[in-house]
Amino acid sequence: MAGSKEDTETVRAFFQDMRARGLGDPLLVVSDGAPGIIRAIEECFPRSARQRCLAHRMRNLAVKVPTDLWPEFKARVTACYQAPSRAIARNLAEGIRADYATTVPSAVACFEDDFEACIAHLRLPVTHRQATRTTNLLERLFVEERRRLKIIPNGFGEKAVLKLMFAALIRAADRWRGLRFSEFELRQIAAVRKDLDTEYEATITPSGSPAQSRFSSKSAP
Repeated sequence: MAGSKEDTETVRAFFQDMRARGLGDPLLVVSDGAPGIIRAIEECFPRSARQRCLAHRMRNLAVKVPTDLWPEFKARVTACYQAPSRAIARNLAEGIRADYATTVPSAVACFEDDFEACIAHLRLPVTHRQATRTTNLLERLFVEERRRLKIIPNGFGEKAVLKLMFAALIRAADRWRGLRFSEFELRQIAAVRKDLDTEYEATITPSGSPAQSRFSSKSAP
């Protein structure tokens, strides 16, 4: 987990290197709940929305809810995270809070932690949301690397591993090309970018320094 100051500096250096190679502010950055990663994202990509990985969050919630109650609670939370809009998601969250705060307080606290980051993907076109609400794409790359290294544990040097990861990234890019970008969706994305820029400008203090972080993360992942 990236939680310490050193971890934050390592991730920040990686992001800064990506910027030096021409990467601008992404529309959305998806991560788990590691505080060091979150701090680096907020510092390096202040004009981007941050999405908390919902696969990680659902696993966090599952261990906090009794087995007999989990199917019902899971259905309510899933409906919230897959709501048509952030406004509707917030309304559904109020219902979850009202119905379960006494029964499973630790689960509700987990659900509420970093909630806005959990529904950030709802800004995007509907057809893009499933692909952007988790870190699954990145996790699959890690699985592929571990699978290959397990088969031939001593057969890889740095050059071979880099070739392996580039091949996995190319396959991942092919899957991303399957996402639709119609004219309407491009207009939606442009509107999201405009909103994010406006929100960022609102966080700038008169002295020109960014205001306090927009998000928080009490637990990880």
